[in-house]
Amino acid sequence: MFVRFLCYYQHGKGLEVPRTLFDTVWNSKAVALLSLSPRLGPARWVCALIGLWLLFAPLAFWAPTAAAYMNGTLIGMLVIGFSVLVRPAVGVSPAAETTGPTYPPGWSDFSPSIWFQRAPIIFLAFVGFFISRYLTAYQLGHIDAIWEPFFAGALDNPQNGTEEIITSSVSEAWPVPDAGLGAMIYALEIMTGLIGSTRRWRTMPWVVMAFGIMIVPLGIISITFIIIQPILLGTWCTLCLIAAAAMLIQIPYSVDELVATGQFLYRRKKAGRPLLKIFFTGHTDEGEWQDEADDFYQKPSRILRDMIGGGVNIPWNLALCVLIGGWLMLTRLTFGTTGGMADADHLIGALVITAAVTCFAETMRLFRFIIIPLGVALLITPFVYEVTTAGLINTLICGVVLIALSLRCGPAYYSYGSWDRFVR
Repeated sequence: MFVRFLCYYQHGKGLEVPRTLFDTVWNSKAVALLSLSPRLGPARWVCALIGLWLLFAPLAFWAPTAAAYMNGTLIGMLVIGFSVLVRPAVGVSPAAETTGPTYPPGWSDFSPSIWFQRAPIIFLAFVGFFISRYLTAYQLGHIDAIWEPFFAGALDNPQNGTEEIITSSVSEAWPVPDAGLGAMIYALEIMTGLIGSTRRWRTMPWVVMAFGIMIVPLGIISITFIIIQPILLGTWCTLCLIAAAAMLIQIPYSVDELVATGQFLYRRKKAGRPLLKIFFTGHTDEGEWQDEADDFYQKPSRILRDMIGGGVNIPWNLALCVLIGGWLMLTRLTFGTTGGMADADHLIGALVITAAVTCFAETMRLFRFIIIPLGVALLITPFVYEVTTAGLINTLICGVVLIALSLRCGPAYYSYGSWDRFVR
């Protein structure tokens, strides 16, 4: 009801609210009233779907003004927030809510759903959200230029690198502004990051899976877009690089919650429980009830350390892999590499960075072996494409070093139950 009032107030003040958005919220009053009943939890999800439409409608109708776009985003996020973020949680079974542990069985006093673990993800999602909204404003025609400090566009094009990329054929292939879709995904990521308690790995499995899908696969898509920029478009986008980096760093902080939820669902299936029902309503698990795991009555330095290091650390060998990947992406500048060889170095370098950063998560250390075939590819590409002698030596050395570095697992400071065999 508060959200309906807010939208009505803004519309009455003369803001450019598309009629479809105003009508959608105003005509949802029956659903909003039903959602006030604790027995009609599904009505809250209907309100959340209306909020989702409010997020998307300014993109679908190419909102003509910045106020209209802002209004749809703000009201949509508020509708979702007041519908499903507030307690009590919607659809959680009594068994999941009142029994069972905070820490997954076999894990060493560490819950992947604590706020310390989610806070870095939510912060980075805000970074990507604001960048994407800024790029969307240009695509919708609300601003005339985009800040770009490093990359120029084509000589015959007055646009800079960022403006060229977000108005390229790749971006315009979408029926709506692609940066706006990114902003919408980041907004949903923020919302799902805030939903649930420190036990949501077992109380809300479907939320955890949706959260992981928005981060991991979409993070890979974001990296793919970065890869194709110099190959297909011939330039770079600084803000796109920052947003992709923010998305990539989220991956190691999110995968351990996916592992915990997968283990939980496997245990419930082995116990003969209805898997589909538990996926949507949650359930109890092995172990006794535990108090909430978050403790904000600590020194700020301790809280920051828990936020950054919960299940994530940076082994020196993987850090070197990231540096080598970045070095490979710059061979156009350092060795004057051109053509197919430059594209191959850039592609392999970006994939090495993605794999190595993902392996910063202790639960994903096995993933480091993907770097081996990438290193092998570096030993082959110099004999397929034209390259200078210096470029040839550089690529071969990088390939050998990457293969050697990927063999070391690195330290793991936590236990993950049955998942430990994939960690050490």
